[in-house]
Amino acid sequence: MYKSYNANPILKRGNDCTIRAICTVLGQSWEDTFIEVCLYGLKMHDMPSSNVVWGSYLVDKGYTRHIVPNTCPNCYTVRQFANEHPRGSYILALQGHVVACIDGDYLDSWDSGDEVVMYYWTEED
Repeated sequence: MYKSYNANPILKRGNDCTIRAICTVLGQSWEDTFIEVCLYGLKMHDMPSSNVVWGSYLVDKGYTRHIVPNTCPNCYTVRQFANEHPRGSYILALQGHVVACIDGDYLDSWDSGDEVVMYYWTEED
């Protein structure tokens, strides 16, 4: 289910979705997450919004990337993912957007439920 949520301290709605999703799932402040991901970008000489940068950050935090099965690669939506994952915390990567999903709810500044999930991250035990 969609829950309106914006972790940005001044409620900006654009260009920081990766930071918003990561800090929401990791339970960190927006500022700390931004600084840490930016430092990865600096170290890797790439932008913090680059998939390889924030992906490396998540790997170091103990997260693993999972590819969405190819049975319906263009139709598995955020809403469907949330409904099928009633327990756990996930970071969903979409085309040009990133969303937090926690215990069957997707938290975003807008209802991205109809967007297609390309891959997702979850913490491994």
